[in-house]
Amino acid sequence: MVKISDVARHAGVSPSTVSYVLSGKRSISDQTRRRVMDSIRALGYRPHAGARALASNRSNVIALVVPLRSGIHVPIVMQMVIGAVTSARTYDHDVLLLTQDEGVDGLERVAGSALVDALLVMDVELHDVRLPVLRSLDRPSVLIGFPADPTGLTCIDWDFEAAGAACAEHLADLGHREIALVGAPPAVYERGTGFAERTKAGFQRAAAERGVHAVVRPCDPDHAREAADDLLRDHPGLTGVAVHNEPAVEPLLSAFRATGRHIPDDLSFIAIAPDDLAERLDLTSISIPAEELGRQAVALLMEKLDGHQPPGATLLPSRLVVRSSTPAA
Repeated sequence: MVKISDVARHAGVSPSTVSYVLSGKRSISDQTRRRVMDSIRALGYRPHAGARALASNRSNVIALVVPLRSGIHVPIVMQMVIGAVTSARTYDHDVLLLTQDEGVDGLERVAGSALVDALLVMDVELHDVRLPVLRSLDRPSVLIGFPADPTGLTCIDWDFEAAGAACAEHLADLGHREIALVGAPPAVYERGTGFAERTKAGFQRAAAERGVHAVVRPCDPDHAREAADDLLRDHPGLTGVAVHNEPAVEPLLSAFRATGRHIPDDLSFIAIAPDDLAERLDLTSISIPAEELGRQAVALLMEKLDGHQPPGATLLPSRLVVRSSTPAA
């Protein structure tokens, strides 16, 4: 491993001079600074994290705020985390993962310390109480998710509204006149979580534009049979179902079959779910690009750390893949 003494010898200066170049604590001539930096590059020297922090006034750590609240599907969340962590390393940054639901207090605690350079915030609600603090912080932040009012914020998300609309449009174009969206668990809607509300809004809007009757039913995966029974009892003409609740997909398939409805002959079925699940079950689907979302969110954050101003709003597009579960009505 290359040491600071090796750099000093290569550059023809003292180890303390190399240290001062890295820390910025003393004025060093431009010629000497260039010589030291050339030696650092030539030898492949990687300064100690503490020295880098002193030189740049940065910790090279970003906070990823992902409160693990009720109703959150952890596997999808962790795909975003993986995307963010792997992307951060390409920028020579580490990630501090904060999973407690500390709200405003947690943001102020982390931002008020020297632990992190910037914040990446997930599970954004439409009227999130954290927004005023994020707008006032002296550290850059990026939200994975959109609040109702994104003014003054940098937000990125998958286009959930377009995905909900695509589900309704596909079913309507196949001739279905009564359709349902089986959504996230009730707790997610009760919090006003952005992704769930936007999927619902897109589904309802597209159905209304097509003149199709649409209902939305929250669902706890453990109560899939109850959800299926309720839908068929209250809407006997139901012929198309979209599901935005990955852990409920297979329980719902079993529940509808248990009522005597055969998929796809009696009921067309779309899932907003990962490709591997949809392919295994041969379901028409829209896949959430979770890792890509995490990667692009970090890229936006790094732009802000470098003093640039990225777009305030970034939406990743959705793509519907048709399989055998959605025949014509």
